Amino acid sequence: MTNCFSFTSSRDKCYHYSFTHAGLRSTTTDLGDGTVIHCWAPKKHKDTKPTILLIHGFGANAMWQWDYYIDWLMPRFNVYVPDLVFFGESFTTRTDRTEGFQAWCLMNVMRRFGVGKMTVAGISYGGFVAYSMAAQFPDVVEKVVLCCSGVCLEEKDMEDGLFKVSSVEEAASILCPQSPEKLKLLMKLSYYRPPKGVPSCFLNDFIHVMCTEYVEQKTQLIEALLKDRKLADLPKITQHTLIVWGDKDEVFPIELAHRLKRQKGDSAELVIIKNAGHVVNLEKPKKVLKHLKAFLSDSVPKFEIHSNGNSAM
Repeated sequence: MTNCFSFTSSRDKCYHYSFTHAGLRSTTTDLGDGTVIHCWAPKKHKDTKPTILLIHGFGANAMWQWDYYIDWLMPRFNVYVPDLVFFGESFTTRTDRTEGFQAWCLMNVMRRFGVGKMTVAGISYGGFVAYSMAAQFPDVVEKVVLCCSGVCLEEKDMEDGLFKVSSVEEAASILCPQSPEKLKLLMKLSYYRPPKGVPSCFLNDFIHVMCTEYVEQKTQLIEALLKDRKLADLPKITQHTLIVWGDKDEVFPIELAHRLKRQKGDSAELVIIKNAGHVVNLEKPKKVLKHLKAFLSDSVPKFEIHSNGNSAM
């Protein structure tokens, strides 16, 4: 569909407009080691407002995954929305594929912006990166939000049949779909009620725009996530944490939510949203935002002055 109308590209432009209209600007940071990170950042950082970093997962880019939440967050927070390495406009020539490296990259970008304290929120793979940031930089990360993020998984879970897939290779072929059949399977696993009757031309268009770059490197990210992973090796984080999960998640089964809650103890709140799959942020955005508001409430000034001059609670 490269020579005709692209629905995916058009929708991407709409999200681009939405982010710009909300007060964000597209930035690129060269970290000087062969690594370049793209990030949506506030047009003007305000020291009177807290900061939140929104980290995307696999699939469509960060704008698609976080757009719904921007309107509520922008008046209350300095909002930063990066592209992880090998997603969007971010890349590296380095060989490190761990979530720890992704976390290091994002922290260095935030330092370039002059950000001190922050809340980090991650969806799925982005939650692995958020958790790693909290572990590596406890003096900077104040709160953590993990949305359907199986950080407590172990390599043996795949052998034990916890997941719908039986190998890393199979998982990568679905998470980085290169055919309409694989994309349909990804939607089936990700949504409780997956879209039906999507024409193959739309699926091919989405794959062409969103899924054809850095396929090998993204596969390596998935491999690094699982290789020799043991719960006993997972570092403890002390930050107050909100865990949000869809009860019908077939990518990271709900057992991993309860495992994470047990690991975190009283410093975590676990919210299970009914009739939602792995992309709970897209399927049930109003409910996710409701819990996000409650969790972040003590970070937001009690009274906010809107552009029309009115104050609101």
